[in-house]
Amino acid sequence: MPSTVSLTDSLKSNQRKAFYEGHKNIALIMILIMFVFPLFGVYISGLLGAALGMLISVVTYFLTPYVTLQLSA
Repeated sequence: MPSTVSLTDSLKSNQRKAFYEGHKNIALIMILIMFVFPLFGVYISGLLGAALGMLISVVTYFLTPYVTLQLSA
């Protein structure tokens, strides 16, 4: 995957798949974030926290490939 990927390109499923297959450590961290953030939100502030934690985890899942490639370029 080229290092100059636009934001719209990074939101496509084939780009995310290629990124996470090439970066196994980041993929494992993202799996952890996807499960832990909603649980942490429930612990902190109940149902609203769970929803916010889920939203944050989904946003990080989609934006991590773009941000990582922009920082490494």
